Amino acid sequence: MQVVLGKRGDYAIRAVIDVAARHGERRKAREIAERMSIPPKYLSRILADLVRGGVLRATAGPDGGYQLTRPPRDITMLQVIEAVEGETESRDCLLRGVPCQSGGICAVHQAWVNAESAMLEQLRQTTFADLDVKAELPPSPRP
Repeated sequence: MQVVLGKRGDYAIRAVIDVAARHGERRKAREIAERMSIPPKYLSRILADLVRGGVLRATAGPDGGYQLTRPPRDITMLQVIEAVEGETESRDCLLRGVPCQSGGICAVHQAWVNAESAMLEQLRQTTFADLDVKAELPPSPRP
């Protein structure tokens, strides 16, 4: 079995890693896109969602860019994922493909709920200060 993070969540985590690694500095969208290999047009939508979600602050102008709204220790992986992907808990039954409990729960319901809860709790407890964000950055592109 493979649990996969969606593209939006993947790009959001990458963008926040880049900004968190330079906490206190403003990062231009193009710098984040280049460094983290994110398509620039797609990144602009991700950054807008992160601003709306209260993870990043945007400042316009030549000295502008994106910054964290609070220290990396106060931003969790789950907050970032939910800012761009919405609520993360599954509503559909694994076996029936319809919302759970719309006709009783299936045989795997409790096991799946327990596994999902454990994963969400781990993402809720992991902050960007817990991650070695500087180690995740690729080398700066040459000018």
